[in-house]
Amino acid sequence: MTVTYRVGVDIGGTFTDIVLLGSDGTIHTKKISSSVGNYAQAIVDGLSEVFRETGLDGGAIEEIRHGTTVASNAILEHKGARVGLITTKGFRDVLEIRTLRMPKLYDLAWTKPEPLVERYLRKVVDERVDHAGRVDRALDPADAERAVDELLAEKVEAIAICLLNSFTNPAHELMLRDIVARKAPHLPLSVSCEVLPEIKEYERTSTTVINAYVMPIVATYLHALRRGLDSAGIPARLLLMQSNGGLTTDTAAAERPMNIIESGPAGGVVGAQALARAKKLEKIITFDMGGTTAKASMVEDGEVARAQEYAVGAGIMIGSRLLTGAGYTLKVPAIDLAEVGAGGGSHVWIDPGGALQAGPESAGAFPGPVCYDKGGEAPTITDANVLLGYINPGHLVGGAVKLNADKARAVFEQKIAKPLGMTVERAAYGAHLIAASNMIRAIKAVSTERGRDPREFSLFAFGGNGPLFAAGMAAALGIGRVIVPPSAGLFSSFGLLYADVEHHYARTFRRLLRQADLGEIDRAWTAMAEQADGQLAVEGFTGTGARLKRSAALHYKGQSYELTVPVPDGLIDARMVTHLEEAFGREHERTYGHRAGPDEPVELVSIQLVGAGLREGSGVPQNVRPSRAEAKGQASRRAWFGDAHGWMETPVVSRADLATPMIGPLIVDEYDTTCVVPPGARAERDSAGNIVMTLAAAVT
Repeated sequence: MTVTYRVGVDIGGTFTDIVLLGSDGTIHTKKISSSVGNYAQAIVDGLSEVFRETGLDGGAIEEIRHGTTVASNAILEHKGARVGLITTKGFRDVLEIRTLRMPKLYDLAWTKPEPLVERYLRKVVDERVDHAGRVDRALDPADAERAVDELLAEKVEAIAICLLNSFTNPAHELMLRDIVARKAPHLPLSVSCEVLPEIKEYERTSTTVINAYVMPIVATYLHALRRGLDSAGIPARLLLMQSNGGLTTDTAAAERPMNIIESGPAGGVVGAQALARAKKLEKIITFDMGGTTAKASMVEDGEVARAQEYAVGAGIMIGSRLLTGAGYTLKVPAIDLAEVGAGGGSHVWIDPGGALQAGPESAGAFPGPVCYDKGGEAPTITDANVLLGYINPGHLVGGAVKLNADKARAVFEQKIAKPLGMTVERAAYGAHLIAASNMIRAIKAVSTERGRDPREFSLFAFGGNGPLFAAGMAAALGIGRVIVPPSAGLFSSFGLLYADVEHHYARTFRRLLRQADLGEIDRAWTAMAEQADGQLAVEGFTGTGARLKRSAALHYKGQSYELTVPVPDGLIDARMVTHLEEAFGREHERTYGHRAGPDEPVELVSIQLVGAGLREGSGVPQNVRPSRAEAKGQASRRAWFGDAHGWMETPVVSRADLATPMIGPLIVDEYDTTCVVPPGARAERDSAGNIVMTLAAAVT
């Protein structure tokens, strides 16, 4: 039988990870530097290296699944398209007024980010549609033509159209759309009634503008990647990871790039969800630590936690996410992630008050940590971990990166240990603990800040540095079990292979449940289902290969924010209303600690639907076999485990060795990551190849 392969490619801040998974369960992996300017070419070059190492060719590749930061980078660096906006008279400055929320309380010096559309490129038309969809003031065709002509005269590279209340009646937006299509048929166009037919003016305008802002950038990147793959003899289908954890085609991604803004971190969470389901783990917290940042998310009852909106370029989360207002708002479903500036490359420094700090500034891929010996002069978390004995200086990335431990020690001693009056190992251990405490804040943001007790969860750790820190963080949080999956350092790429094609639809539908026309709600959901079925059929998913899942956003009457609950299949009738009110009440109590009485009216805010395209079978073989032999490396090395234990001669083992349970301290050296098992913890390999650590407090 011919073996075919699916490829997962994830571009991170430090490394680009490539995973090839064969239909027979064979895995080939590759890590390459992310410092290459042309990411599309870097992917092609990376695949070519894998082909040379394995003897494969492009004809063996069935599908390429890709998580990319191209769109988010365009926003962060303000290198998107020159966008023109057409909006309703009186709403020209919505992008600057925003929601009047402040990300930093009491900071009078904080300034809002510059709008992605300059004011002179925002044109207004004199029209008005009310909240119920009635036309108060009709749009004059001549006025519409004028607005379009003025933007075309400015030589804009894309146009966004967002009129007041168009989600209830899109007639005026469609008129403008048709005029643009007639006058500039090849100009990228983003229309709010097509992009986001939902309530909230700023959120809808911002999302529509962001979609237009990155359309030319993403389209150019995807075309270049497609050309590069074709020229390299790799005709495989290209799928992009979306922020919501589902896959989409490259064609759909070019038309709606707003859905792939945060595609990079989603793969690992989806992979963790799949493995949690396989192990029947109801509650896990995912922890992904790379070279630049660390991210946490939650999977509960087999479902990933999703946010209905998020901010791009809001900076790294270092406190409560209740403080919003920074960045550029996108109102699209996304995996709910909390992020901190703590990675292997995070700088270790002493603040003016004499306190030791870690991050958020990072050495990145170049020059990298001091121990990389590429010109880095600022000590980093990776340097600290090398000095503590956790990382093998001769084994990083399978030995491809040789580390200069002596140089790291000299710099750490000069810049950190001596100023603090400490030994090098105590200073390094302090930096390690501070980085861990920063990352614990991200875990609390997705657990305790959402009414969940982290002690009820297992910690699922991956990324190049996640398994190194996981046990210590779990102990601090009272978590008793840590799971480290196979290929943990490349797991965001590996997770791409578990994802399904998904399309998300939503529509504002504000009604008090007990007074609503239930037939009208049922018909609206049916219309979205038909739209989803049609899109999936175009992509080859029909019958049992297409799955639809409904949900609803609800709140108590008068509340500003809503909670989302699943909606079972079936007719929207009085029994369904009772079910939705009870489901919302339970979720409200779980999230906020209380619920209103049975007479409090519940309001439906929006209806939502996910259309998923399912592969035949599981999509991932039961038995996964890495093709890369595990390096033997050292038999043991000295590692420092704090003042309680000091230096300990620590066995260095392989994942295969853990087929027989062992008690720490242990270090598991692998090609893509290092797993540290602290003294007293038990580690074993389960039937799926995961390392399962049970912490000392839970060992019986």
